[in-house]
Amino acid sequence: MAYIDLNCDMGEGFATDADIMPYISSTNIACGYHAGNEDVMKRTVALALQHKVAIGAHPGFADMNNFGRTEIRLSEEQLFHLVAEQLYLLLDICKTFNATLHHVKPHGALYNMAARDPAMSAVIANAIQHVHPTCVLYGLSGSHLVSEAEKAGLRTASEVFADRTYQDNGSLTSRQLPNALIEEESKALAQVLQMISTQTVTSVSGKAVPIKADTVCIHGDGVHAVAFAKKIHQTLQQHSIETRTI
Repeated sequence: MAYIDLNCDMGEGFATDADIMPYISSTNIACGYHAGNEDVMKRTVALALQHKVAIGAHPGFADMNNFGRTEIRLSEEQLFHLVAEQLYLLLDICKTFNATLHHVKPHGALYNMAARDPAMSAVIANAIQHVHPTCVLYGLSGSHLVSEAEKAGLRTASEVFADRTYQDNGSLTSRQLPNALIEEESKALAQVLQMISTQTVTSVSGKAVPIKADTVCIHGDGVHAVAFAKKIHQTLQQHSIETRTI
């Protein structure tokens, strides 16, 4: 049977986490910098354990006012510490629950900048290698996040998105543009099935772009997040595609 990992960004202050958790296999937990706090992290870890969902860190820029979605230029040393400190925070919480930290997925602007920038990606990979080298790095399919993590000796998962549109070069459409988000359930489902079955995604211009789909992201802050998660999970089952962790 074919299988895919379904992941969701959580612990960011939205009320949908508990409703989405039954339908996913991996959760990316905000570490208190772009969103969340220690108490929220603890609750989200407990919820993940309840539903047997793999626990991941979701480090972002220390910028709650902009939800970590504004680009910030840091030195390599600053970037290393930014990522490492957030991993240590969640790792310590995992230890209190006797839970395993399974993966790391950068958030927002940090994710998108690193996807384009091999030097940033290398620093992020080195921080993960330093703190918890058994973690899987979740990064945009075909991006420097994946290639630099592999160079650093980390396991990787190539990530694709159920609710985002793509450009011809495989990058995500900027959230500053009106067509960045997919808000129709039928379009999201069709994109997920295409990405898994053909390892391609159709760009906004209609081009079939090659991608590698190891894990599919569902955003927990979307208007239709719970409905999308439930329907995607059900549709995968109907197509004999198992949902499971990398």
